[in-house]
Amino acid sequence: MSSQHTQHTQPAPAPAPSLTEVEAHGVERIPDADRTASPLDLFRLAFGGANTFSTCVLGAFPILFGLSFWQGLAATLLGVVVGALILCPMAVFGPVNGTNNAVSSSAHLGVHGRVVGSFLSLLTAIAFFSISVWSSGDALVGGAHRLFGLERSTLSYVVAYALFAVLVLAVCVYGFRFMLFVNKVAVASASVLFVLGAIAFAGDFDPSYAGVFTDTADAATKGMFWPSFIGAALIVLSNPVSFGAFLGDWSRYIPADAPRRRVVGAAFLSQIATLLPFVFGLATASIIAAKAPKYVDPAAPDFVGGLLAISPGWFFLPVCLLALIGGMSTGTTSLYGTGLDFSSVFPRLSRVQATVLVGVLSIAFIFIGRFGLDLVQSISTFATMIITCTTPWMVVMMLGFWTRRGWYDPDALQVFNRRQRGGRYWFSHGWNWRGMTAWWVSAVIGVLFTNIPGQFVGPLGDLANGVDISLPLSLAVAAVLFLTLLRLFPEPRAVYGPQGPRLVPTVEVPVPPITGPGTEPDTTRPAATTAS
Repeated sequence: MSSQHTQHTQPAPAPAPSLTEVEAHGVERIPDADRTASPLDLFRLAFGGANTFSTCVLGAFPILFGLSFWQGLAATLLGVVVGALILCPMAVFGPVNGTNNAVSSSAHLGVHGRVVGSFLSLLTAIAFFSISVWSSGDALVGGAHRLFGLERSTLSYVVAYALFAVLVLAVCVYGFRFMLFVNKVAVASASVLFVLGAIAFAGDFDPSYAGVFTDTADAATKGMFWPSFIGAALIVLSNPVSFGAFLGDWSRYIPADAPRRRVVGAAFLSQIATLLPFVFGLATASIIAAKAPKYVDPAAPDFVGGLLAISPGWFFLPVCLLALIGGMSTGTTSLYGTGLDFSSVFPRLSRVQATVLVGVLSIAFIFIGRFGLDLVQSISTFATMIITCTTPWMVVMMLGFWTRRGWYDPDALQVFNRRQRGGRYWFSHGWNWRGMTAWWVSAVIGVLFTNIPGQFVGPLGDLANGVDISLPLSLAVAAVLFLTLLRLFPEPRAVYGPQGPRLVPTVEVPVPPITGPGTEPDTTRPAATTAS
């Protein structure tokens, strides 16, 4: 009676918090009443985080690799579509478990193995936060130089980077609602600015730009076509794959009963929509290569400087606005999730404290990389390494979701965060060696077969005539090895839901009781064995 009455009179979800209210939630399960986001909000965040100036920089890489415009467009389409297909299933973990993807990975890599996801998200956040601050800061200084005569000095770059990084950090500290507001603005305004850019450069654009792989090229140059094409596609693909560790940060605010097709579709379409900034970067890079080739010299590429050099005077201000708005969007979506996750890895830190810590470390990395080392030219290497290490982790997660029929025990997922022990996902001392083995073996194989022309070639990178086969190889190895291990060494029956596993066998073993802070001896076992 009482439960029926409660369901009948249950109030509507609580109104969304104010934009200026600092988000209180960490990685614990989001209460149902607070899940007021929609698949459209997920689209806005994922697209807004990529509809930026830094994506344009990645879009220029096919031209930097010597491809023609049409060859570059084909590589871009390949990278975006394949990347979107790999990424989109990762959106379902948030609504199902009400937490981020690193915490959800406890179910497949173990209570302690979930730190792999935290490590990957940290690397991704540093990489793309750095790309965002570098590209946006350079554009702001360059635009101010052309508009107001501001000197392009080290001091001006330091001030631009610092101010921009602090703005991004402030948005991340306020949390999800503020970040969603920024991205709502960014999606519309950045799209309008890209359309203005298309108008600005329409007269100079020539789709017949031939690149270096022409009929008159020598044999050595022609032999580099496929390595360059695949390498360019991988750079593009790194952008959607980079969201794999972060999608749950945003989709956890979507109600658990939201149709999964809509959630997955929102994630997929958000990446297809990034063809707008990618093609803008590709097209403008081809113009720069034709009109100001010194800016696309592979030894010292400067896409931002080249764009400003070929821009009409009236487009300088839109370039500055695009850098500011788009960079805020990319920076916040990169930094927010890592701060959120590290508040659970280091429990003494709140979400705000962890966000500030990761932000300060990232800012330090930006200044060291920009002024102390030559890391800017290694973006392609770092991005490819992220793909190589993150994609197998995503394969383990997705196959695990499929074999578990999408069933999880949300309470057992939080064992690590509460500094407890035991539960359904304890496996062997907190590690599920099946998922861990599939991940690290496939990641190592991917690194060994990586071949990025002029950047990084793994020990086995030349076995395919210079073509980078690291991604398809690591994908295949992760899938085959994980499923093989699940069949040869079955997981406990308790990790599967009432309907049982799909395709793989199980073994009956007792569930270790959850012990530690916040548990009681007489209630531990029922909590660990009752389906939720």
